[in-house]
Amino acid sequence: METVKNDKQTFLKRTHTCGELRKQQIGETVVLNGWIDTRRDLGGVIFLDLRDRYGITQIVFAPQHDEELYRRAQLLRGEYVVAVSGIVEHRPDGTYNPNIPTGEVDVVVRELEVLSKAETPPFQIKDRVDVSEDHRLKYRYIDLRRPTMRNNLLMRHRMAQTTRRYFDEHNFVEVETPFLMKSTPEGARDFLVPSRVNKGKFYALPQSPQTYKQILMVSGFDRYFQIVKCFRDEDLRADRQPEFTQIDIEMSFVDEDDVFTISEGLMVRLLKEVLDVEFAAPFDRLSFIDAMKRYGTDKPDRRFGLEITTLSEIVRDVPFKVFSDTIKNSGAVAGIVAPGCASYTRNQLDNLVELTKSLGAKGLVYVKMTEKGYETPVQKFLSQDDLAAIANAVGANTGDLILIVADTWKNCYSVLGDLRLEFGKRLELIDHDKIDLHWVTEFPLFEWNEEDKRYYAMHHPFTSPRLGDIEKLKESVEGVDARAYDLVMNGNEIAGGSIRIHTPELQSIVFDKLGITPEEAEQKFGFLTDAFKYGAPPHGGIAFGFDRLVMLFAGQKSIRDVIAFPKTSSGLSLMDGSPSEVSEEQLKELHLKLRL
Repeated sequence: METVKNDKQTFLKRTHTCGELRKQQIGETVVLNGWIDTRRDLGGVIFLDLRDRYGITQIVFAPQHDEELYRRAQLLRGEYVVAVSGIVEHRPDGTYNPNIPTGEVDVVVRELEVLSKAETPPFQIKDRVDVSEDHRLKYRYIDLRRPTMRNNLLMRHRMAQTTRRYFDEHNFVEVETPFLMKSTPEGARDFLVPSRVNKGKFYALPQSPQTYKQILMVSGFDRYFQIVKCFRDEDLRADRQPEFTQIDIEMSFVDEDDVFTISEGLMVRLLKEVLDVEFAAPFDRLSFIDAMKRYGTDKPDRRFGLEITTLSEIVRDVPFKVFSDTIKNSGAVAGIVAPGCASYTRNQLDNLVELTKSLGAKGLVYVKMTEKGYETPVQKFLSQDDLAAIANAVGANTGDLILIVADTWKNCYSVLGDLRLEFGKRLELIDHDKIDLHWVTEFPLFEWNEEDKRYYAMHHPFTSPRLGDIEKLKESVEGVDARAYDLVMNGNEIAGGSIRIHTPELQSIVFDKLGITPEEAEQKFGFLTDAFKYGAPPHGGIAFGFDRLVMLFAGQKSIRDVIAFPKTSSGLSLMDGSPSEVSEEQLKELHLKLRL
């Protein structure tokens, strides 16, 4: 037993944690420190559960042992922080608690120190507590005492340590890149930081270390990784935060297969060490086109069926103009089957049509497969043979409901992808015990933004086109594929990357196709293209969304539940009140004036 002394106080220092004691320690005198979790006063004996992050131990106060100590224990309340010294004893027969590892023993207290008193917490410290998320975030220090939150952060720690060990074993070097960098806006908005000593100039917080890690490849550090904070000033949702964490990876003298191999090895290791799940590599691969046409998304959830069927060829010449005209205008017609849903009422079907429109489609055609035959609002436009051909193509049976969308190629498949997920949830088809990992590859290099009337890089401007498309790129961006890839887990993109451009000439072509002038390119990215002039190796990499990965491993629905101090959906920290106003003096030092 050790007593800690300083100028302010003396207290008993713990010899064991609250999750450590077993029957092997029976008879020993121990010291425990922790929070009072629950109390039970059972007619002359007080039982308290003492908690720390390691577990819970029951401690006992009885007047026959020490009447003064028993009297003091009656004043103890939940969340008081105490130090106790006592003797480990075997619990009496019939009182063993099989739900906790320390359930065979308790500690009969001989000495008590109250280290800190506590007010009644704003909500109960237990899982499945009925309290709003905003309230939890305001009192985050209380929320983090709950078992689920504690376990989430402990899992995050284990995953980070496993990641570091894995990359060290594979000759990667962890290099820290700057948080104050040049603003190069080409994706989400930058967070800007004014410079006090360079009047009128700003740093940006990095959206990713992309340019720095490419420069590290030019510098000869052929295997880099970093668990790094990134910042994006964008609208938030459950899996987005203004600051988030990536596992960032870059490698020289590699192609796609090399990046896949190292990434798959990390996932196999994490699954085994953290979840004790065996998962075999290599992972499946889907092309972007295949993923869209089968699942309606580039991050498909393959834990259930309901795959999309393209119907364009089948309905190309039908009298129903909604189908035939869509195909003539380079659109697509496709459908899915909702098994057993032919019993839907008219009201349910009308709601389904409205849902489809809200997802961006012009409308929805449905066909009921009943005992009497086909039932559809467009029956007068489609013959029995047409309907039979559609039913046969999608694999519908009696009792099923066929859902068909005719729209632009992108809208058709993406809306059906959303409907597929909706029915996967409604019909409880998703196997939540299953883990599905696969790659999506062969993305287009560019995507057209109808609002801005311009092309954007689908990944980022430093992604290399497919080698066979480089000559084609000089003439047109249409049909040019990228050497880009995403790793998908259970319908969530958990990592994305590409083989990079490593020559100034090819980089200039891509900048030109993106509408970035040579002057803009020099101003924004000149430091990178200049580096390429001095011998850049072929290189590529990938970045894992660490928060999202932990969320999936922990079985949570929001990354806020696996981040210690997250922001709300409006970017607020309710606990410390940030963002907040600053003084006029601070603004003056930064040469800034507010105009609201």
